[in-house]
Amino acid sequence: MAQESVKLISNNKKAFHDYFIDEKYEAGIALYGTEVKSLRLGKCSIKEAYVHIVNGEAFIYGMNVSPYEKGNIFNRDPLRGRKLLLHKHEIGKLAGKQAEKGFTLIPLQVYFKRGKVKVEIGVARGKKLYDKREAIAKKDMRRETEREFKIKNL
Repeated sequence: MAQESVKLISNNKKAFHDYFIDEKYEAGIALYGTEVKSLRLGKCSIKEAYVHIVNGEAFIYGMNVSPYEKGNIFNRDPLRGRKLLLHKHEIGKLAGKQAEKGFTLIPLQVYFKRGKVKVEIGVARGKKLYDKREAIAKKDMRRETEREFKIKNL
């Protein structure tokens, strides 16, 4: 079985710093032609994006897909809400998690998979300030031990 080719367009590093990610889901996005062309050029930002369930449908808001340079009249609003393509039972699970206090749905990364644009959605719980400090301290300790190990092996 051949390994699937995945071309990363954009990822949300800040999400892992600000949230604990409990579950991950993969969804397709309903896009127009010029938006896909713009994504192929890597012009996408999901830093302020979030996912919201409305009337049994999932939408992503705040995802900035820059207008395609040669798209002229066919370009759409860069920040418009885009429908996510998920199964009904997945939307039901996500709606239940979204209704719980303290949980939010955020996009983690946008990528091409088998020629289709996909977005990875994370069910996230917000971190407190002390959690962030703890994560930074662990990262610094790990980096320091790697540095010491590298020096010893030289």
